[in-house]
Amino acid sequence: MRVLVLGGDGYLGWPTALHLSDRGHDTAVLDNLARRGYDRELGVQSLVPIEDLDTRVAAWEEVSGRTIPAYTGDLLDADFVYRVLREFAPDAIVHFAEQRAAPYSMIDREHAVYTQHNNVVGTLNLMYAIAETNPDIHLVKLGTMGEYGTPNIDIEEGWLEVEHNGRKDRMLYPKKPGSFYHLSKVHDSHNLEFGCRIWGMRVTDLNQGVVYGQQTDQTVRDARLATRFDYDAVFGTVLNRFVIQAVLGEPLTVYGAGGQTRGFLDIRDTVECIRLAVENPADAGEFRVFNQMTESYSVSQLAALVAESFAGPVQVEHLENPRVEQAEHYYNVKHTGLVGLGLQPHLLSETLIESMFDIVSANKDRVDPAALLPTVRWQGPLKR
Repeated sequence: MRVLVLGGDGYLGWPTALHLSDRGHDTAVLDNLARRGYDRELGVQSLVPIEDLDTRVAAWEEVSGRTIPAYTGDLLDADFVYRVLREFAPDAIVHFAEQRAAPYSMIDREHAVYTQHNNVVGTLNLMYAIAETNPDIHLVKLGTMGEYGTPNIDIEEGWLEVEHNGRKDRMLYPKKPGSFYHLSKVHDSHNLEFGCRIWGMRVTDLNQGVVYGQQTDQTVRDARLATRFDYDAVFGTVLNRFVIQAVLGEPLTVYGAGGQTRGFLDIRDTVECIRLAVENPADAGEFRVFNQMTESYSVSQLAALVAESFAGPVQVEHLENPRVEQAEHYYNVKHTGLVGLGLQPHLLSETLIESMFDIVSANKDRVDPAALLPTVRWQGPLKR
């Protein structure tokens, strides 16, 4: 199968491209390299050194004997998108090519507008390019569990059967996103469902939880194939922050009381979920939704797990929560679709001990402690 990975230079896009290539798919990547620009803007860097895209592609060919063509360009450039789809002629497209950080989208008006324009318009350009070049292309779109928010009912896989005033219908699950970034993903989902309904597109929307880990079976084959490890307060995850703080002997900084609960999954499960979705495509006209997560933890539970797994003393410190979110809430997510296709999940408790502490220890000299502190607040714009 011919698969085009958009955002193929990113944290998940690059190991996904390697995984698909290693499984025999003719894989290409497309990226505008914006993610590297965010690092320069924020004055931060990946904890693990990463090579440029050309070096990565050359290293993979050297290690595996397989080529990964690389296209450099932007989804906001519609002509470029059409050209790539005609030239590479993919059977499936994996779409990671969006600004992915909630804090980045909440910095100020400019960052909120950029996030929504980049994400929503880029996806609209892609939709039209698929519809006008080859409507049979299967689009695997990376969404987020953050689209749902934290409702006081079970979270279904994308769709909800509703009975109202004696009548029943099936509709998209109601969304309650928590940032302008998450809102952009909701807009994507609605636009893509519309495209399936009116154009007969085939789309799999993967509502992904928080991904942890930095190594896959392919990236460990050569240091030049390494993917990112983000730890700063804008693009990093709470788990990466906790692991770094444990290794450095600093208190684990829990925002608020720590009752915020989210879904999580290992990076090895992420790339496998995408492979399973690509190899088992949605039907024409189908907007298929999978909740891509394997375990759920509250922030306090994460801190306790890190403290229990680390071979040394660990303290926990509670900070004022810079976000506007429920401190305690119900969280029960249905996530059976990908397991039904064959996913065999890894567990966080195993990954912590197997690799994460070692990765941080080997690169701890690259940590900027100031980057761990929250700098973006959700309270609202300042009066001018």
